[in-house]
Amino acid sequence: MWIADDWKDYEILDCSEGEKLERWGKYILLRPDPQVLWSTPKKNSNWKHLNGHYHRSNKGGGEWEFFDLPKQWSINYKGLTFNLKPFSFKHTGLFPEQAVNWDWFSELIRKSPKKDLKILNLFAYTGGATCAAAKAGAAVTHVDASKGMVTWAKENAASSGLGDAPIRWIVDDCVKFVEREIRRGNKYDAIIMDPPSYGRGPKGEIWKIEEKIHPFIKLCSQVLCDKPLFFLVNSYTTGLQPAVLTYMIQTEIGSRFGGTVISDEIGLPCTESGLILPCGASGRWQQ
Repeated sequence: MWIADDWKDYEILDCSEGEKLERWGKYILLRPDPQVLWSTPKKNSNWKHLNGHYHRSNKGGGEWEFFDLPKQWSINYKGLTFNLKPFSFKHTGLFPEQAVNWDWFSELIRKSPKKDLKILNLFAYTGGATCAAAKAGAAVTHVDASKGMVTWAKENAASSGLGDAPIRWIVDDCVKFVEREIRRGNKYDAIIMDPPSYGRGPKGEIWKIEEKIHPFIKLCSQVLCDKPLFFLVNSYTTGLQPAVLTYMIQTEIGSRFGGTVISDEIGLPCTESGLILPCGASGRWQQ
């Protein structure tokens, strides 16, 4: 498992009975997590000293209960600053486990002899990967179907000192954007994608990852340059096991460009128990 264990401003303090107790900077949040199927003693004192608690409803969804939590605050990771705020469906605007992927591709970018690397970040959300790649020295095209998420990503880039970085911000359906890039003949040195399990595009397009992910990987292979640097697919869907990611990436990317494909679970350490909380899987190809 690839473990995001280099955080200073984020920590899973404990996890038990379907919930994880987290420290985001100086604020303590309690949120549900479907992977926490175990029941361990809740010894950490912060279980009783929360700033926010997301309650899951038996009917689906849920709602926040706040205890002295600001509407927005920020945390840092290796020179990057991310603005956080609780919003519907329990999220804060950042997935901390992705830091293990940021570190991996940032090193590849910094070590590459090519200094004008072009990175395509698809389903780019609030820009964690965009900021990391730009900080490492790449020019990034950030694509997400949500205008609000792209605006949030711009704010994160500005807070990280990347306001003048070569980042192209695109609000669009990712499939349609890649199809247009193919027609335009545009090429990229690397691709990052973090597709949702289910989603709708701006014009009602339906995305179901089990049906769409392999054809989309194949489509994206057409916008890679002749000697690409890396290709990253992250998945939160439990049905897409690491081996499945490896087979798809090897079939469409490795068979064409050579290189190596490795896939594994990604996770976050839990301080109290020493357990590692699984947070999906990632597939990585590199030259």
